Amino acid sequence: MLKNRSKLTALICAVFMTSSAAGCASLGVRDTDNLDNGKDEAPLIVIEEPEDSEPTPDEVKPEPVPVEQPSYMCSLLCAGDNLIHDNIYNEALKMGGGTHYDFTYAYKNVEHYLDNTDIAILNQETLVTDAYGPQSYPLFATPTAVGDKVVDMGFNVISMSNNHVLDFGADGLKSSLDYWDTKNVIHYGAYRDTNDSEKLRIMEINGIKFAFLGYMEHTNGFFLDESGTNGKVVYLSDEETVKRQVQEADRQADVVVVSCHFGTEIENELNVVQMDMAPKLVEWGADLIIGTQAHTISTCEYIDKPDGSKAFCYYGLGNFISTMYDLKSPVGIIGKLNVVKDPASGKISFENVKAIPIISHFEADSYDSDWYNCTVYPYKDYTDDLFARNYIEGFDRQCVENCLNYIPDEFLSIE
Repeated sequence: MLKNRSKLTALICAVFMTSSAAGCASLGVRDTDNLDNGKDEAPLIVIEEPEDSEPTPDEVKPEPVPVEQPSYMCSLLCAGDNLIHDNIYNEALKMGGGTHYDFTYAYKNVEHYLDNTDIAILNQETLVTDAYGPQSYPLFATPTAVGDKVVDMGFNVISMSNNHVLDFGADGLKSSLDYWDTKNVIHYGAYRDTNDSEKLRIMEINGIKFAFLGYMEHTNGFFLDESGTNGKVVYLSDEETVKRQVQEADRQADVVVVSCHFGTEIENELNVVQMDMAPKLVEWGADLIIGTQAHTISTCEYIDKPDGSKAFCYYGLGNFISTMYDLKSPVGIIGKLNVVKDPASGKISFENVKAIPIISHFEADSYDSDWYNCTVYPYKDYTDDLFARNYIEGFDRQCVENCLNYIPDEFLSIE
């Protein structure tokens, strides 16, 4: 699926505001909410006024109060694995003067992507809890200051469907769930019990109802007890449950978002699970598939739905931030798109779909020393000097370009 890449400057969708007018006899004022985006035109609102005589006090009528209508459009962003290694939290502790964690530096170069975004989804690759650490590979426990930071940045939907979610068993899972319950976010993909896993997570924005589901390939050999009373996750291999839940979400929501932790680590090519499950999920009712796990990027594409509309799949977003030492792992993408609902038919479409490349950066004096300047950059700002300073030996612009060749030209947006 390799394609030559050309740099694209994506167009920003314009959101039309309702215009109104009064004071002109028999003036037709068109309600311009969402006339673009392929919708039917709104009807004319006609305001009649007498032309030749002044109205008596009894004839004076109050001005009609305009009713705010849903715009039937919202912006959505999705980011990949927020993989917090010890290098990142150690530096954050130094940034906080040794008394608290300050993760501002880690994300400061990419925060602007979340500006004016309605729905921002993050795959939190590690358990966020202060009960176990902090700890790094192979068993991760991340300070809650990370969660505070990403929520402050604007992430309001958190996927917990990943292979590290059971690193500290049922108690670790519940500890992280306890934390996320304190934040004003939707979190999904890992649950307190079976009953909790059957409760749809739904958010409505601008007249569009979203449902969120999350599944994973595996959990690194750790399992919960089969009773489903002491924590619950759903694996992609449990197709009966996945199908039933996606179909139910499709009945209840306009847009079904499915986060899938699938793919082969450090490989850009799709594996059998990705190629097999993506079309099945779409057939069952998924509208947007957000893929993570490979720690590098994979392709993205539209997939035909049974009703003639199109779903979209980001097969692999890569890392949002990490200090993985590999030539492919620094390269990630942020997905951005506009979700549009036709008010007449209720059909959903995606516009201005983007894959924006980002680079995880870190420096070090030696492998055994503390790594520093752990942060994420937009690829457009990643200079030759930064390539030279990145501690991964052999990581250069050609490594990035090799990965970006997997992203179709129509979606790649270097901005």
